Amino acid sequence: MLPQGLNEPGCPRPITLPKVLAVEGQSPFQFFKALLRHLGLLDKIEIRNYGGLQELPLFLQTLAATEAARKLESLGIIRDAESDAKAAFASVCSALQKARECLSPASSLPRLSVPDHPGVKTIAVPSVSIFILPDCVNAGMLEALCLESVKGDPAASCVDEYLACLNRYEHPLPANMAKARLHVFLASRSEPECLLGQAAHQGYFPWSSPVFDSIKRFLQAL
Repeated sequence: MLPQGLNEPGCPRPITLPKVLAVEGQSPFQFFKALLRHLGLLDKIEIRNYGGLQELPLFLQTLAATEAARKLESLGIIRDAESDAKAAFASVCSALQKARECLSPASSLPRLSVPDHPGVKTIAVPSVSIFILPDCVNAGMLEALCLESVKGDPAASCVDEYLACLNRYEHPLPANMAKARLHVFLASRSEPECLLGQAAHQGYFPWSSPVFDSIKRFLQAL
């Protein structure tokens, strides 16, 4: 039995497709489900929610030790850069290395390879690639990418005005401004209670925006 982090949120089932995309949490799970549907890849790439960053090593170790690894052709792993894209990439590589080391030398299961650079697939089978949001280079997160895609929307300037108003009244600002800005923007939509993943299904983020080009290429190459 695979751990909960390997299962679709609320719908446990075994891996059935040879390409797997592992993402960090339920909102990214829904976001990438919407994006894969837009790209026509939802029946070719299986999404798995590994939970949080602390759960990623267990996710990978369990995946590497199950029979599902024999059928795996490629694995893509996505996480936020947060404050340091290089450190985020290194942390995923460390988790992959631990997954390699958890297999006994006598095991016939394939070992997960470790990429040298973000966004580039390894040549091993299964291939492994890592994408660090928002663009494999800069600090940030998925919310920042979504905000960039809607910066031409009239409501985007209202987001800045709202936060500036809070600042004028010396109201404490949220610690995570990217998440705060996104929630303020989503409050302007017809269904203001949407979370990020739900907003993606509602079409609130324009997939035609060039800010999504690099992540789309990553998914298409998986």
